[in-house]
Amino acid sequence: MANSSSANYSKKSYFLPILIIGALFFIFGFVTWLNGILIPYLQIACELTDFQALFVAFSFYIAYTIMALPSAWVLRKSGFKNGMMIGLWIMAIGTLLFIPAAMSRAFELFLLGLFVMGTGLALLQTAANPYITVIGPKESAARRISILGICNKLAGAIAPLILAYYILNDGDAFVQSLKILDETARSLALDELAKRVINPYTIMTIVLVVMGIGIKLSPLPKVEVEEQEEKNAIEGKSSIIQFPHLILGVLALFFYVGAEVIAGDTIIRYGISLGIEMNTAKAFTSYTMFCMVFGYLLGIALIPKYITQHFALKASAILGLIFSFGAIFTSGIYSVIFIALLGLANAMVWPTIWPLALNNLGKFINTGSALLIMAISGGALLPLLWGKLSDVYSSQLAYWVLIPLYLFILFYSVKGFKLKSWK
Repeated sequence: MANSSSANYSKKSYFLPILIIGALFFIFGFVTWLNGILIPYLQIACELTDFQALFVAFSFYIAYTIMALPSAWVLRKSGFKNGMMIGLWIMAIGTLLFIPAAMSRAFELFLLGLFVMGTGLALLQTAANPYITVIGPKESAARRISILGICNKLAGAIAPLILAYYILNDGDAFVQSLKILDETARSLALDELAKRVINPYTIMTIVLVVMGIGIKLSPLPKVEVEEQEEKNAIEGKSSIIQFPHLILGVLALFFYVGAEVIAGDTIIRYGISLGIEMNTAKAFTSYTMFCMVFGYLLGIALIPKYITQHFALKASAILGLIFSFGAIFTSGIYSVIFIALLGLANAMVWPTIWPLALNNLGKFINTGSALLIMAISGGALLPLLWGKLSDVYSSQLAYWVLIPLYLFILFYSVKGFKLKSWK
């Protein structure tokens, strides 16, 4: 990252943009982590297998891969603030699509709404992450991203509880009642269940539209990221492929997002599969998010004063391995607790990979940022693998998928981020 950014911005000058972007990350988290409750909800309403239900995560996160490079183009044309406004309004279109989806109980239309919401988020994240990385000193980039992470994960902790109150407050009784209904009555009951999302998603649509207007009118300062980073361009580099620390960072981020989404979005379904009542299990995603918030607070307190960014990444990978083995080899509520604790292990991975992967990219920083955003597709593909393993074997054995993911993140934290060439 460019030192010039730190020269141009005092702590006071980047407090306001952190505050504004923090509000946006709260919205990001609220919308993103609704998937944790949407998966079991749509599994009931649309009568899906574990594998089919995980297409909720797939449709949402695959948008990042498909739309990351187009998002970079939109931002170049529209500018930062207009791009943020457009992203919020695209998300509003996605939440609005939930209304006809609920009216028709059409799973495909729900998935389209999720994809459109992911498209809006891809535009917002393509702008926000490099912006917050370069607006202050590179050594404390992980700390600034951690502050945003708290906003994101607090929203993620609150969102499933709020949505669960509206759509699954009687989940156990509802599932039991379905067993004694005839086909016609069952269909009518599921139709009514599907319509429960209409009011909360209508409110979200209004909030996103108003937030877009607020961003347009906000005093968000302009940062010429490409111009600043050009000063630190590395001589002799003609292609983004010539930066192994970036390419490996993209792969590490792909694995991390997959692990994060598996931990957050499958834990409710996992708890139910163990015989835990839905009224208890519906809070499990929130517990994972609270663990992440605690991890972010640790990061803010420790980085860079006491530990480096790459040390924090290494510790996160080791904790991820420990908690994954704990989930696999224990049983009942103890296994669920280890999945929730993955939130603690995951907290500092995103904030540390970004500055390590973008370090000294020079004029390639915009392309590098887009590639990192595309890595969010790990949240689309890897949970599907969990879902298939869950259907074929068991939900608990499916968590073996986490082990190679954390091993690669550990490799990146020890060696991968240091590589300056492929030779």
